Amino acid sequence: MKKEKIFNTITQFAIPILTLSSQVVLSLKYPQWALWLNLFAQPFWLYSTWKSYKQVGQIGMFINTVAFTVITIIGLVNYWVF
Repeated sequence: MKKEKIFNTITQFAIPILTLSSQVVLSLKYPQWALWLNLFAQPFWLYSTWKSYKQVGQIGMFINTVAFTVITIIGLVNYWVF
């Protein structure tokens, strides 16, 4: 139980720090780096929205997060591979 509480705390800090940082980097005209920051935030988003889905049935946020993760990966491939 203690491990889960620690991860929940880390998640609550990681989501705003990584997501807002990616928005700042994007506004500074570095979208390729903003995508990396956003991708690093996605496991925390996925965990948080999955917990919300399991506890109170909020499936919409989880679906949105999965779609956003896929879109972020496509953006990374677009910037860094092609």
